[in-house]
Amino acid sequence: MSDTTSQQLVVFSLGSEEYALPIGSVHEIIRFSEPRSVASDVPWIRGVIGLRGKIIPIYDLASRIGIDAGDAEFGKIVIVETGTGQAGVVVGDVEEVLTVTAEQLEAVPSADIQTIESIAKIGDRLVILLNPEGLFASARADELAAA
Repeated sequence: MSDTTSQQLVVFSLGSEEYALPIGSVHEIIRFSEPRSVASDVPWIRGVIGLRGKIIPIYDLASRIGIDAGDAEFGKIVIVETGTGQAGVVVGDVEEVLTVTAEQLEAVPSADIQTIESIAKIGDRLVILLNPEGLFASARADELAAA
C-alpha cells in the first residue's frame, strides 16, 4: 500500500461546473431558503438566516468567485467553518463526497490562489477545490469595516 495522503471533498454544482470544499470545513448542508436581506457594500452577500439560534451570513458563491451562474437553481446552502465562525454558501446541489489522493490534485497557476486551492482530476471530470479560509477572508475584513 502506498503512503499517499487522501482527503475527502464535498462536491457540489454551481451552474454547469463542479466545485468542492474539504469535508473538514463543511459543518452541514441544508435545504435552500431565501436569506433575509441585509445592507452591505459587498455584492456577493445574499443576507442572513437563523440556524439553531445563530445568525449565519449567506454568500452567493458564484458571484464571489466571479462566475456567471445565470439562471442556476439554488437548492442547497452549505454551512462552512470559516476559521472565525460559520457562513453559508448558496449552491445548486450537493452531488457527492469524493475521496481524492494528492496525485489527483493539481495546482492552477492562473487561478486566484486565495479562493481556489487546486483542481481534482477524477477520470475525465475536473472538480475545482475551493479554499474556505480564502473565500471568506475579504468578507470578514469588509464586515469589520462596515461595523
